[in-house]
Parts: sequence; structure tokens; C-alpha cells
Amino acid sequence: MSVHILGIRHHGPGSARNVKAFLEELQPDIVLVEGPPEADALLQWAGHENLQPPVAILAYQPESPQKACFYPFAAFSPEWQAILYARRQRIHVRFMDLPLAHVFGMEHEATVDENNQQPPENTDSGSAPVFVVRRDPISHLAEAAGYEDGERWWEHMFEYRQQQTQIFEAVNDAMQALREELPRKEDHLEQLREAWMRKCIRLAEKEMFQRIAVICGAWHAPALNNMPKQKEDNDLLKSLPKAKVECTWIPWTYSRLSYESGYGAGIPSPGWYEHIWEHPADDGTRWMALIAKLFREQQKDTSVAHVMEAVRLANALASLRHYSRPGLEELNEATLSVLCNGENILMQLIRDELIVRNRMGTVPIEVPKPPLQTDIEKLQKKLRMPQTADFKDYLLDLRKDTDLERSIFLHRLQLLEIRWGRRQEVSGKGTFKEQWRLQWDPSFSIDVIEKGSWGNTVAEATASFVISSANNTSTLQQVCRMLESAIPAELPAVVEVLIHRINNLAAASGDVLQLMEVIPSLVNISRYGNVRKTDAALVSGIAESMIGRICISLPAACTAVADDAALALLELFYAMNDAINLLQDPALTGEWQATLLIISRAAQSASMIGGYATRLLFDGKIITGDALVKAFSVAMSVANPPAQAAAWLEGFLKGSGTLLLLDEELWNMVHNWVSQLENDFFIQVLPLLRRTFSNFTAPERKKLGDKVKSAGAGNGKKSGSTTVGIDENRASKGIPVVMQILGWGDSKILADGA
Repeated sequence: MSVHILGIRHHGPGSARNVKAFLEELQPDIVLVEGPPEADALLQWAGHENLQPPVAILAYQPESPQKACFYPFAAFSPEWQAILYARRQRIHVRFMDLPLAHVFGMEHEATVDENNQQPPENTDSGSAPVFVVRRDPISHLAEAAGYEDGERWWEHMFEYRQQQTQIFEAVNDAMQALREELPRKEDHLEQLREAWMRKCIRLAEKEMFQRIAVICGAWHAPALNNMPKQKEDNDLLKSLPKAKVECTWIPWTYSRLSYESGYGAGIPSPGWYEHIWEHPADDGTRWMALIAKLFREQQKDTSVAHVMEAVRLANALASLRHYSRPGLEELNEATLSVLCNGENILMQLIRDELIVRNRMGTVPIEVPKPPLQTDIEKLQKKLRMPQTADFKDYLLDLRKDTDLERSIFLHRLQLLEIRWGRRQEVSGKGTFKEQWRLQWDPSFSIDVIEKGSWGNTVAEATASFVISSANNTSTLQQVCRMLESAIPAELPAVVEVLIHRINNLAAASGDVLQLMEVIPSLVNISRYGNVRKTDAALVSGIAESMIGRICISLPAACTAVADDAALALLELFYAMNDAINLLQDPALTGEWQATLLIISRAAQSASMIGGYATRLLFDGKIITGDALVKAFSVAMSVANPPAQAAAWLEGFLKGSGTLLLLDEELWNMVHNWVSQLENDFFIQVLPLLRRTFSNFTAPERKKLGDKVKSAGAGNGKKSGSTTVGIDENRASKGIPVVMQILGWGDSKILADGA
């Protein structure tokens, strides 16, 4: 009976190759792998044609799915190769780490104790501080070997090495020396984990397995080789708390395997590791060829000579640094110098597409999963919307049945707060098009499991979740947003509940501004009446009643308003006006315009709001001609404080300066008003005027500036009309040509004056 401890790096191509070769030579009758024992039942799926790494075991608590953890595997993970070997050879394979039932149980107890614990008194015991090592222990070996980085040392010593003689003995000796020499703080969880691993090894021995292979992290290898007494481990593992745990397979991505994702056992370059796993003897030629292919796809010229020169440079750098072969650092330096011409932006492209790679694994649909996750995957397959690590854009035509079903599915996921798809702006004003950008993240699996408590299908879970959220929400605007999303999600029962909820909240609300905020949402809802076969009358009644209440209360809300509040109110006016115009209801439009007329004529209304109300009435052709000139003259009168007049002008000109360019009379009024301001008053209103004109487009500002210059060049003379000289003789010569182009007659006859 023999036990073989193989200390490895969790995601290392060299370690994976060493484990595979060692197992093929040893031919064990059981393989023990560091991992959660609760997932033993999932190991039967290893080797399935549709279980393609990168994948991960998701372990979670059913009562609280957010308390979860992942165990990722890539093709170059030693644990994955060990599991595949065992499945191919039809021998026993088990996980042997501390069960997550105990880990979650201890975390729960620690949380409870922390909440119940009183703050400690500030006492000074006078004891000396305990030295705690926070460095990666591997960095000490790297420093002794002359390396600045522990990762580079490990790669060159183990991941790139071709001769693997006694490699695991060397790893064990190195870790044993580090554990003996470096002082470390007692880690209770680590002690429990190693005690449980030893317990699993003893159990395998008791079951009379003759050749036992143990795959574990390199740091744990000495603790498993040097077995303490069984009683010591049993005492340590007594009375551990428990929690219920469930496990499943989920797809994973290389980006989530990297350090940047926050994964504790992450690696810096998953794409590069996959390359050296598949091509262990590559001297850089294949890698540079991949870079050249990538550049050519990006329309960047890259020749074979570039590739050859970059490979030579990488190998020369490796020789100068006394490496047996170039690593990723040497290849990157050569690439930057030869292929990128020193441009770091191209290196970012290489990093994203090759060094990390946005690759995503697959999981068989038959793998046991929560019902909601199964329903989502069935819909993804039916609608031909696969999960991808990279983003993918979909332009949906809602007049087509498949695209309409896709839209309904995505809207329901959004209501469930599963952010797989994000709406994008789409050109055109039609309601039959939607633009979506989809990108799957493995963490969505936790969200799916969490929302599974609301129902077993997407429709059922969405309906239950939204109804519960609406009943627990007291904000009218939030419920309106739910309704706006529920109608395109085609959830009639939910829509009915939300409308009833909006009615109740609107009746209880006395805040006219809050009512104005939700009107655009309600009007947008009616836009789906045609394409989605939804009755827009579901919300028309409530919208009409709310608009009526707004029109009654709004004039009073526009009095005694500060400048900052007036700016915010202008945006509500703008949205409200657009919404009412979109409804195209003459009665509502007339009611709204009557309210604007009251606001524009009320002396107590905030100047900025009064000016904007006048502008909206002018746009609606309610105030024109002499009435507009009179309103403008009263507001811009020298009897008014300059700041008040400037605020009125800012409201009136909001959004466009074209009115000043086209209406000469209004232009002269503004010009005369500014010209008559005294110096002190001009300095006072200048910031307001600058803010007003800064909102105009660049061409408008340029034309207004030219107009001011031309007025100044006229010796200060201001007239109500502009005279433009026309040379009739020259103009008459162009008429025949224009008429001939238009095909309206004989140019010769026209030239004779006929």
C-alpha cells in the first residue's frame, strides 16, 4: 500500500502535464483531489463531450444562494487532468477538502458571534507584536534564486520545464523548508482542511486501496506526507457546525481565472497557459504566428520577416537572462519592439485576445440544475441566444415572432435583475426595433439560483418577484418603471397589479413634481400598444387623470422656486411637453397649454420657468406676433432687475438659438436690452447669459457672433429689417440654366424673356 502526494499549482500547464504523466506511470486505483466532497456526484460528468473547460463547480446554500463559492477548472488544471484520468481508467476519484457544509456553518457562527460581540475595551497588555508573514512564501525561494517575482520563478522552474524527474519530491522538500523556517500565524481553517485531507487518506487506506494518488496544493503537501496521530485530527474535527450545501456545474471564462477578477488562486495569463499546454515545445514561433494573424485581422500589415525577427529577439533575451526558453515576458518585449513598433495600445489588444482570451466553457444541459436555470437555458437554446464570454449585439425586429420572443425573454430577465442583456440606443423613431448587447458572466448563475425561489420558470419567477417588489415599494416613479418594463415583458397579471398600485400611490401623492416624473414613463408604455398587441388603454385613464392633477397644481408649484430647483423643473417641463405631444390628444394638449399660459402670465412664477412656458406656447403657436413681442418686452423691460430678465431669457431660449437668428424683431430686443445694461449690471448677468448661450450648438453660436459683429459694423444703427442688394442683371442670366435643369421649358425662349 502506497500513498503518493502530488503538490501542484492549481492552474499550471506544467503541473498538469506532470500529474498526467505521473498517473499514467503509477496507475493508481484511487485518486483523491483537493475539492469539496459535496461535489463528488458531479464527477460522473467529467469526460462528457459537452462538458468543456473552462468550467466551475458552483457550491451554494439553498436558503441563501448569495453565500456561494466556485471551484474553477481549465484544461491545464492539474485537478482536471487527474479527474479525467480517473474517469477514463474507470477508477475511484473523490474530492477530499474540508466539506463546505462545515465551512459555511463556521462562517455563519462567526457572523452571529461578531454581531453579538461587545466592542473590546482599549487595553494595553504591553506584549510584543507578533510577526506575521504576509508575503507569498514562494517569493522567498524566488529571491534566493535571483528572481524578483515568485510567479516567474515558479513558471521557469516548473511550468516551462521539460525534464520532470522527481519534480514532486522537489516541490515537497521546498514547501517543507518554507513551513519550518517561516513564522506564520495559526490558521485554524487551514488546520481543519489539512486534518480532513488526512482523514480522507486514512479512509482510502482502510478501504484497502493499494496505490493512492493525492492531488493537492503544493503548500499542503508536507502536512499530508507527515501524518500526525489520528486522534489529534479527530479531536480537531469534532463538533463542527453544518449548513446545507448544493452543487452544480456552470460555464466559466478565462477572464474570471485571471488575477483581475479577484480569484484568489488566479493566474495572470490563462490564454498563454492554454497555449503552452497545447504546444509545450514552442520556442515562440507559434505564439508569434498567432499575434501576426491577429494583427492581419485588424488590418495591420505584419510580414513573415517580422515574426522571424521577433522570435529571434525573444530567444536572445531568454539566453541573456539564462533561461532555457523564452517566457511570456520575453515574448511580450520582442512583440512590443518588432511587431508593435513600441505602441502599447497594440499590446492591450494582444492581452485581451491572446494572453487572457475571452473563452467560455460549456456544460451539458442534462447536468442537474435548479429549475429556473434549466428553463433559462432551454429558452436560450430555443431562441438561438447562446451564452458568450464576449459581448454580442442583437438588433431585434419586433414584427418577427422570433425577435419578439427574444425581446420578451430579455425584458423578463431584466425585471428579475439578471443583467445578461443591456438595451442600446437604436436609430429611428419606430417602436418595432430594439438593440441589445449580451455578455454572460458566470456570477449570473448565483443570481439565477437566488431568483429561483420565486418560481420554476422565467415567467412565473418574474411575475412573483415584480409583484412582491411593487407591494413593498412606496415610490411612484419606481413602480412606473416596473410597469414600463412589464408591458414589453408581456406579463398581463403583473401589469394589472402595477396599474392598481400606481392608482393607489398617485391618489395618495400630493407631490406634483413626482407626478410629472412618471408621466413620460406612462406615455412610453402606450407606445407598445401596436407592436406588442398590448391594449394601450390599460394606462391611458391613469395618465389622463394624473395630467389633470398636474395642470391644476403646477402653477402654484412654480412660485418661490430657487434657481437650482428651477433648472431641474425645466427638465420636467421639457419631458412633460414631449409626452403630451406624443399622446396627440387635443383635450389634454389644450389643458396643458392653458396651464402654461397661466404660468407665463403669473408675476409670482419663477422667471426662468415663465420664460420657458412662453417658449413652449410660442412653439405651439399659442403666442405669436404682437402677443409674443409684448410678452418679451414686458419680461426684458429695464424696470425689471437684470438678473430676473436674464433668467427669463435663459428659459425662453432653452435648447435652441435658431429663434434669435430667424426673428429679427426679437433679436433687436435682446440686442438693445444687452446694449443698455450698465457696466455693473452687465457683469452681474454675464454668467447667466454665458450659461444660456453655451447650450446652443456651435453653428448657432457662430452665426449669432457674426450677427453681433455685423450689427457693430453698422455704427450702432438697428433696424427691424435687413436689406440685401440684388444684381438683377446677373440674376436673370442664371434663370434659364435653372429652368433647364428643372426641365420646365426651352432655355432659348426663356432667355428672350418669353
